[in-house]
Amino acid sequence: MDTNIKQRVQDSFACQPVLATIGATLTRVRSGEVTIELPIRSDLTQQHGFVHAGIVTLVADTACGYAALTLMPPLAAVLSVEFKVNFLSPATGEKLIARGWVIKPGKTIMVCQGEIHARNGGEDKLVAIILATMITREDVGLVG
Repeated sequence: MDTNIKQRVQDSFACQPVLATIGATLTRVRSGEVTIELPIRSDLTQQHGFVHAGIVTLVADTACGYAALTLMPPLAAVLSVEFKVNFLSPATGEKLIARGWVIKPGKTIMVCQGEIHARNGGEDKLVAIILATMITREDVGLVG
């Protein structure tokens, strides 16, 4: 993969205050695929001690969006058009691992899929899946 694409993804990721706030890190960038990790902390949980569905969705959507960005033109930006998340198991453990990949690239629209696992004691449990549609935008640019 072109190192410029990886750098563009890293730069964009660094411009998102919400990702820094929750402690998410970009751990893998490949053409059409991105992995994000998030240490699980008590302030990211809901009343039962599970990672809040909004947080799980945030990292899942972000992984899919950046996977799509790796296949977009150099000056393009990515925005979510829609997504559906299925929660399969409560998210508990040490960290979340969200992996997104492009399943149907296109000039304007890309369809992505992703999985979110919770790691606990070296074992990963599938907690959610996402199907997402991303759009290429050339009028928003990188802010920051």
